[in-house]
Amino acid sequence: MPYINFRITDENVTQKQKRLLIEGATQLVVDILNKKPETTHIVIDEVPMGNWGYNGKQYLGSKKE
Repeated sequence: MPYINFRITDENVTQKQKRLLIEGATQLVVDILNKKPETTHIVIDEVPMGNWGYNGKQYLGSKKE
């Protein structure tokens, strides 16, 4: 049973984009691993921008602190 977890920042991701991620990831697992779509689980975690960091710094987007 494949399980795929996307972690993305909460930067205005639309429901359509999420649906396309789910559909596309499921199809990859079907095509590459020969798994059944009925047993493939996809989770999208949206992380608030203030909880994301890179290069040793907290990412705040366009906000200044």
